[in-house]
Amino acid sequence: MNRIENVFKNKKPDDKLMSLFITAGYPELDSTVDLILGFEKNGADMIELGMPFSDPLADGPTIQYSSEVAIKNGITMNKIFEMVKKVRQRSQIPIILMGYMNPVLRYGVDSFTKKAAEAGVDGLIIPDIPLEEDGIIKESAKSNDLNVIHLVAPNTSDERMKLADENSSGFVYCVSVTGVTGAREGEEVTRSVDRFISRVRKNINKNPVMVGFGIKSFGDAQDIASNADGFIVGSALIDTITKHYPKDGWQSELFSFVHSLKFGK
Repeated sequence: MNRIENVFKNKKPDDKLMSLFITAGYPELDSTVDLILGFEKNGADMIELGMPFSDPLADGPTIQYSSEVAIKNGITMNKIFEMVKKVRQRSQIPIILMGYMNPVLRYGVDSFTKKAAEAGVDGLIIPDIPLEEDGIIKESAKSNDLNVIHLVAPNTSDERMKLADENSSGFVYCVSVTGVTGAREGEEVTRSVDRFISRVRKNINKNPVMVGFGIKSFGDAQDIASNADGFIVGSALIDTITKHYPKDGWQSELFSFVHSLKFGK
């Protein structure tokens, strides 16, 4: 049982797990490790560490911007692995690498999964791998004890939800609204979730369910995750960094926001 599975096993029935997305190397190369450790202290249960890519087709302007900055800052795959190693010296929080297949292919699939596992990574989310083609990385990931997590959305058919459940390990990532990443108005998210979360529960039985895309407050998180095991926040986190960085106290402002997402205060 790896760290992701252990977190779900130890979750209390009424608790909602909080997974936070941060782009590796944003806003500074040297800030990522401290941000991850600070997120954990303020309620994060899992971390999704974004691997910046020059053509992020599933991301909205917020995460696109953070990726551009990180690339300019000199982020590389090896530097991401080193960040994870540094976190592992002080924390056992589950870390999932999230990004696109092109950089993984360029690095070499087997080399990538081996290095990720050695660094202390627990899982992978690669949004642009079709379910039918996930064999390109699934077996290599499995041999290195890495979970592979697939996404479903409101326009995913029942059959493909079942396939995503079967092909995933750790959890299934439920996209609350159709489209690219980005914080959205709470009512839009709630309507979308209400329309498809019951189908998710009917079709996804093997894995826990985490819901993301559009959450930007404690109220959003509680509404959207009411029938899920937890929630995922990304764009609202990046927006908060962008709003306060590089002013004095920007990390404190960010950690306060994270704490409010989880605990409502």
